[in-house]
Amino acid sequence: MTMKLFTRMVLIAAMIAAPVASFAQSNQSVSRAQVREELAQLEKAGYDPHDWIHYPENIQAAEAKVAAQNATAQSAVSGYGAATDGTSRSGTASRQ
Repeated sequence: MTMKLFTRMVLIAAMIAAPVASFAQSNQSVSRAQVREELAQLEKAGYDPHDWIHYPENIQAAEAKVAAQNATAQSAVSGYGAATDGTSRSGTASRQ
């Protein structure tokens, strides 16, 4: 009887784990060349992989710079421009 219970528990655990494992592997793989290119971009932006003292701040600042550069480059290509912070009004015109 304990063997049946054990078998059921294993099957339930497998049924729960299967969707999680398939979801984790649904991402596209990244090639070594892409990783090297991203690392070169980060190093150009100021990231030093040997600076473990300032690790989180160092890479986060470099990633922000790279993201800003990529957004600028993308806006030049797309024609829409970068996102801006600002205000807007809509509705009826105000009387002066």
